[in-house]
Amino acid sequence: MTSSRAPLLAADRVRLYLTLVPYLLERGQVTLDEAAVEFGVTPGEMRTMVEKLTVIGLPGDSGYWQLPQEMFDIDWDLLDDHGVIEITNDVALRRVPRFTAREAAALLAGLQMVASVPAVADSGLVTGLMAKLSRGSAGAPPDLIVAPVAVSEVQDVISRALHEGVAVSFSYQAPDAAVTIRTVDPMQILLTNGQWYLQGWCHLRKAMRTFHLDRVSDPQLTDIAITHADAAVPATFGEDGGSGHVTVRLPDRLVPLLGAFSHEQIDRESDLVTLRFHMADPRGIKRIAGRFGGLMEVLDPSVARVATRDWASAGLALYDVPGRRSARVD
Repeated sequence: MTSSRAPLLAADRVRLYLTLVPYLLERGQVTLDEAAVEFGVTPGEMRTMVEKLTVIGLPGDSGYWQLPQEMFDIDWDLLDDHGVIEITNDVALRRVPRFTAREAAALLAGLQMVASVPAVADSGLVTGLMAKLSRGSAGAPPDLIVAPVAVSEVQDVISRALHEGVAVSFSYQAPDAAVTIRTVDPMQILLTNGQWYLQGWCHLRKAMRTFHLDRVSDPQLTDIAITHADAAVPATFGEDGGSGHVTVRLPDRLVPLLGAFSHEQIDRESDLVTLRFHMADPRGIKRIAGRFGGLMEVLDPSVARVATRDWASAGLALYDVPGRRSARVD
């Protein structure tokens, strides 16, 4: 007794054809038997499907007629003599829009930044996406875009604390303050302006706080269960409960280059504007100032001025050569 299989519905056939074409293009050559097994049909049904591909293609002029090069075609001799399928005309399916080298480079840079997230670093997902982007660009993107940053011990411990639902303890060096030991119910890790932060409930301050991860050391998991998971995250992004303000002056024509950095204009004099940035750590302004080649002047607070000056001086020192004076930074 033989069992009869119900005929394929029209919707099922459409789905099969939509999958069959990229499958054949990817494989190059494949036997009827292999393709039939892959798609769950008989070899006879697979041959019928392949033959019908030759009457499918791009819409012709006004949709009424099509030229031969606008239709799928197969190697008929290979199919008839050896039972092997090969598409010889793919109606431009391979000529799909591709990322430019610059677009691919921008996406690769973002993926390299994502690779520093603890939960993603070991998954292999980013590596696979980066390989696909490199192959799918119209031109070869630069080999070096963003220096990869390894997941730090601090990030790893905090990630484990979030996963296990326990508090984390660490030493914290706040700006111009003594080192304190904190026990924190972690809520989330944030990446802002290239800097990593932890937001969580601080058992010492008995409130939600934001901590700059560069100032965290000696992180340890505790056996204290997270008990403040429903606490409201601060609306204003401030470090350890406060919010920093940095005042700068720069030419008006450069303001559009600040992009997404949050700021407000507080003064204007000729072609110079004075802006105020809201920053968790005022010293973070150095990275923004570094983009403007000395055209941004950091006015206050003093901790931001000193940090910018020291950062610029350290950068200039890297270019020192015998007999050459480095620029003076006030």
